[in-house]
Amino acid sequence: MKVLTRWSNTLMERYLPDPYIFVAILTLVVFLLGLGLTDSGPLDMVTHWGDGFWGLLAFTMQMVIVLVAGHVLASSPVFKKLLSTLAGFAKTPGSAILLVSVVSLIACWINWGFGLVIGALFAKEIARKVTTVDYRLLIASAYSGFIIWHGGLGGSIPLSIATADHPFAGIMGVVPTSETIFSSYNIIIVVALIISVPILNRFMMPKPEDTVIVNPKLLEEPIEIEEDTDRTPASRLENSITLSMLIGALGLVYLIQHFAIKGFDLNLNIVNLIFFTLGIIFHGTPRRFLAAVANAVKTAGGIIIQFPFYAGIMGMMVASGLAGVMSEWFVSISNEHTFPLFTFYAAGLVNFFVPSGGGQWAVQAPIMLDAAQTLGVSYSKTAMAIAWGDAWTNMIQPFWALPALAIAGLRAKDIMGYCLFVLILSGIIISIGLFFF
Repeated sequence: MKVLTRWSNTLMERYLPDPYIFVAILTLVVFLLGLGLTDSGPLDMVTHWGDGFWGLLAFTMQMVIVLVAGHVLASSPVFKKLLSTLAGFAKTPGSAILLVSVVSLIACWINWGFGLVIGALFAKEIARKVTTVDYRLLIASAYSGFIIWHGGLGGSIPLSIATADHPFAGIMGVVPTSETIFSSYNIIIVVALIISVPILNRFMMPKPEDTVIVNPKLLEEPIEIEEDTDRTPASRLENSITLSMLIGALGLVYLIQHFAIKGFDLNLNIVNLIFFTLGIIFHGTPRRFLAAVANAVKTAGGIIIQFPFYAGIMGMMVASGLAGVMSEWFVSISNEHTFPLFTFYAAGLVNFFVPSGGGQWAVQAPIMLDAAQTLGVSYSKTAMAIAWGDAWTNMIQPFWALPALAIAGLRAKDIMGYCLFVLILSGIIISIGLFFF
């Protein structure tokens, strides 16, 4: 295993470009595929790209906020102490890898936005405690938990089809989560991943001479606050604990009301509000909170620049019909037994170009649901096959790794060598779960 991971890391280091270069190349690839496989001409593809370029603008802002708010919360004295206490359970590099993997998997099963940020922050805190652990593998282990998100409580596809009047209700009706998230095959896949992924990550630990460690002092993010000797009314407000507590109370009351009315609806906006509210309260004063925000914003550049390019790719994939062409090819080689499996593979391929669960479902659902009806395959299993495909290839798609990489201060090529083996293992487990159960 160590030999294979060394080879994989060398390969990624040599050939995997910066995520911006990756998305630029992906844009050109999709442009050419659209010309070759659809009726769209060059000007049509340019139009599709431009029309879609700002299609993820709201989502981009949500991701910037989840990154910044997560950073702000993690830098607060209370939360730093909590993370430090939990990180204290890791005594050796091996236990550090296992602990980060398990925490990330469970957190991502609860909610992907929460797990993505918390996993990376927790890994960073453990790296301060266990100074001999390979930092690249530690962050890769934190990101590996993301593999489980679409089979968990925050899965956008199973939650969507469990809602009345969802876009495809006329075809498949309302599908309860007992047939998707809590179905036997899905639970088998989830449990198998929670057990096997940490073990795999532990086995990928490099030899001591190949271990890449990081100086714990480099992981500290001090928030410098200048001494304020000016006691003007404005200064008093900036240093007012009362003001922070009042705003924090406003957020807490809303959150309590939200969960009381809607149950465990932990969507991305609610995750962001939780992070922000606790960050405001835990930092104590507006001045300290704003200093933490200024420090956190520095890490958001990759998301701001790259997400619009993925929206442009999505625009070309959808408007040209290229995503449909890919899906229909997999349908053409399927039968009633292999259809869920090939749907999973089709979704994994499309996810490279449309890395959005909701966007991918909108693209693939009409084709796959029609095929499922023809072949006599359950709609619920078809939906979950698309969901798992969407989650699967995230392991080697830099799009979703950007927040974790920004928090960790690493490049995509630093962790993708490890994530490649998580992709292989999870692909086998998910395939077995969809085919045999």
